[in-house]
Amino acid sequence: MIFLPAIFFSILIGLTYGTGEKFVVAQIQYSGGGDWYGDQTAVSNWLKFLRLRVGIETAFERVVIKLTDRNLYQYPFMYLVGHGNVRFSSKEVELLRSYLTRGGFMFVNDDYGLDESFRREIKRVFPDQNLEPIPNNHDIYHCFYDLPGLPKIHEHDGKPAQGFGVFHEGRMVVFYAYSADIGDGLEDQKIHPDDSPALRELATKMAVNISVYALTH
Repeated sequence: MIFLPAIFFSILIGLTYGTGEKFVVAQIQYSGGGDWYGDQTAVSNWLKFLRLRVGIETAFERVVIKLTDRNLYQYPFMYLVGHGNVRFSSKEVELLRSYLTRGGFMFVNDDYGLDESFRREIKRVFPDQNLEPIPNNHDIYHCFYDLPGLPKIHEHDGKPAQGFGVFHEGRMVVFYAYSADIGDGLEDQKIHPDDSPALRELATKMAVNISVYALTH
């Protein structure tokens, strides 16, 4: 279900993001030994669906950045993914906090195995806050497609999918998809042939919702 015509979001996002600018997903290259480079086809598919379904101008491929890059603020939307360890330097912690509190947004996708290190590192970024469970009636699940909550795409260890967030002055600045693996369902089908069309569609809808939410809130 789409609550409002896609053209509405195209216009609204154009006003919010800037006329003539393209929506870009900047994938974070982090230290610690984890596979930051994962989901290599997911982002290009994600961007394609945003063009086709929402009608916004996007890049065609992901951009890879480090938190220390000088052009960090050119990318209001960042994506962090992986199975293994995440480690931020003290400087990266400072830069990420500044980025997020000045208007940036980060979507974190647990490929399975990311949870412990990500929770440790985000606590360093926001020591006075905890990851808050996002209820199923939150706008991020209903802002474009009407979803019952965070869809579970990959089985992992069987735990239910759950969304968590970090908020700054009432604005969600981090959305963390735990035990769901949205990126798995966005990859080319040949990479994950066991993902059914229904699961891939749920992953696509969630990815669209995350993008629309970040650009309109």
